Amino acid sequence: MGSVQSFETPKSRGGRPGKIDAPLNKKLSEVKWGEYRLGDLFEVNSYTKRFDANKVIVLEDGKYPYVVRMSNNNGQKGYIDEDEIYLNEGNTISFGQDTATMFYQERPYFTGDKIKILKAKFREFDKSNAQFFLTTMAKSFESFSWGRSSFSVDIIEKQIISLPVKGGTIDFDFISSFIAELEAERIKELEAERIKELEAHLTVTGLKDYILTEEEHSVLDSYEDWEWNTFNLEDLFGKSTRGKRLKSADRIPGELPFVTAGEADEGISDFIGNDVAIFSENTTTIDMFGSAKYRNYKYGGDDHVAVVHTETLHQLASIFVTSAIHKSSHSGQFDYSKNFYAKDADALNIQLPSRGGRPDYECMATFISAVQKIVIKDVVLFADRKIGMAKEIVNK
Repeated sequence: MGSVQSFETPKSRGGRPGKIDAPLNKKLSEVKWGEYRLGDLFEVNSYTKRFDANKVIVLEDGKYPYVVRMSNNNGQKGYIDEDEIYLNEGNTISFGQDTATMFYQERPYFTGDKIKILKAKFREFDKSNAQFFLTTMAKSFESFSWGRSSFSVDIIEKQIISLPVKGGTIDFDFISSFIAELEAERIKELEAERIKELEAHLTVTGLKDYILTEEEHSVLDSYEDWEWNTFNLEDLFGKSTRGKRLKSADRIPGELPFVTAGEADEGISDFIGNDVAIFSENTTTIDMFGSAKYRNYKYGGDDHVAVVHTETLHQLASIFVTSAIHKSSHSGQFDYSKNFYAKDADALNIQLPSRGGRPDYECMATFISAVQKIVIKDVVLFADRKIGMAKEIVNK
């Protein structure tokens, strides 16, 4: 009989990394163990045909995987389209002879060089218990290192592995229940991580606060009674700035968003490293079609973009102003035959709420804040319900 001090899933030979929880380790310490020759449990077969990685076309997607001596991605380099008569059976273990990398392959697959196919001699072997066999096999081969002489079939067959036993035979019921509990623990860990990330995201972005303040209620209730006035864009924010043309062929890859005309990706056509004029965050762009967009990040722009300098405003007020600009500039009068330019931005008149004949930016900011809360309320409540349900499951 063998003994197992701890059970750790292999990091480089087919399993999930990390040790399991103490309660499961306790179960492992209490179970009876038996030692088995690998050759008594598995046929160690050669591949049907070796496919040289340098002579095949490896695809990112396909019907049948191409398994090589990799230590990750389940040993799969990709997919290849070859004659199906050379497929190796599924529900087997692929074993790299000079790497001791081993993976369960559920589906039929093609192989590269120095791969042995381990086919179980017992009918109970399947996806649900394969991970247990892989783990105990990896522990048996753990003294082996990459680049050492290849394992021959004889050495593989004589390798000893430890397995739970009951009544003198392999305890498959224990293995199945253990793997099921192990999977459940892993799901709980992942769910707990997801909950933590979601809660942090809602907090950092301020999206957890959806309760309207008295001021926000007041602004919404008085909307019909707002005083509106017409204001000239240049009078409010000074002359608009025009970007400078930068051909696609001249763009150097980098991290600065480069804004051009268009609706796709908010008009960001590229990320560049060129030495160009950088426009401030909290500004508004108007493209050649008169489409206005708020920018809360630094960016560059081409000559089809006019920049309105709203950066001194509160962020929420800038968003309101952008909406007012878009309503005035994007009314169908600008297209490929008649472009919108910076001079058109300077001449543009927009409607804004006012107080004492001046733009009421405080009112605008409060209004946008209220609208954001109304929009996110259902999303946050849904997220809270999901988090609550997940916590109940995780804490069971």
